[in-house]
Amino acid sequence: MNPASSALAPERVDIEPMMLDFLAHLELERGLSRNTLEAYRCDLLQLGAFLARRDVAVLRAQHGDLADFLSELATSTAAAPATLGRKVACLRSFYRYLRGEGMLDHDPTAELRGPRKTQRLPLVLTREEVTALLREPKGTEPLALRDRALLEVMYACGLRVSEAVGLELGDVDLEEGMLRARGKGSKERLVPIGRQAAAALRTYRQRGRPAMLAGRAESRLFVNHRGRPLTRQGLYKIVKGHARHAGLEQRMSPHTLRHSFATHLLAGGCDLRSLQEMLGHADLATTQLYTQLSAERLKDAYFGAHPRATR
Repeated sequence: MNPASSALAPERVDIEPMMLDFLAHLELERGLSRNTLEAYRCDLLQLGAFLARRDVAVLRAQHGDLADFLSELATSTAAAPATLGRKVACLRSFYRYLRGEGMLDHDPTAELRGPRKTQRLPLVLTREEVTALLREPKGTEPLALRDRALLEVMYACGLRVSEAVGLELGDVDLEEGMLRARGKGSKERLVPIGRQAAAALRTYRQRGRPAMLAGRAESRLFVNHRGRPLTRQGLYKIVKGHARHAGLEQRMSPHTLRHSFATHLLAGGCDLRSLQEMLGHADLATTQLYTQLSAERLKDAYFGAHPRATR
C-alpha cells in the first residue's frame, strides 16, 4: 500500500455524514429554509464527487482544491454568477462548521472568492416620463389629490416606499420647505421639498385628507379611502395604476421614482455628498452607483442625438 495513501486513510471518510450534521445544524440553529438546505446538499455532494476524483480527503482539501472546484463548475456547467456565489457561501459555511467542531485547525475557504457580481443599473424615468406620471392623477376628488401629493413628494424627496407611508403630519414643514424622513435603522434625515410637491401636499392636506378622515384622528400623512394609514401594498397599487395609465408600467416600480430623483439631481449638478444625505445612504459607495447611471444617460443622449456619433 502506498504510504501516502495509508496516511490519509483515517480521514478519508465520505462527505455525507459530515454534510448531514452540517445541514441539521443549519436547520436547527440558523433556521435556513428547505430550499436553501437542499441547494447546499447538492453543492456539497458535487464537492464530494470532485474531491473523490482527485483522491483528496474532505478534511485535507486546500484552498487550491476548492478554487479548482469552482473553476470547473464555471467552465463545464456555465453556472451563473449568482449560483457560484451561493456555492462559495456554502463552502465557507461548511468548513467553518467543521473547524468549529474541532475537525479542522484551519479554514481553507479563508481566501476563497466568488465571482464578482455584475452591478445592474436601476431603471430611471426621463424628465418627460416623470412629468407624464405626475400628471396622471386627474381631478379634484380626495383620492386624486392624495395620489398627486404622494407621487410628487416621492419624486421630489427621493423617498423609499416605507418612508413615504411612514410620514407623520409633523414630519412636513411646508413653511420651511423641509421634510423629515425616517430611513433604515430609524435614522432620520431632512430633505428639501420642491415647490410643486409642496403645493400638492398643501392641497391634499386642506381638501383631500380631511374628507378621507371624516373627522377621525390620524397622525399618518397619507391615508387610504377608509381614513386608515396607507400601507406599502396600497402605495404599490397606486403607483402601478398610474404608471399603467401613463404607459410606463413596464418601466417602473415605486422605487423607480427614488432612482429618478437621484439621477436627475446628479445630472443637474448636485454633489455626491449632498445626494448621499438626501437619500439617507450610510455609505457613499452606494450613492456612487448613480454616477454610473448618469454616465449611461449621457451616452444614450449623445449617441442618440449627435449626427456623426456611432457606438
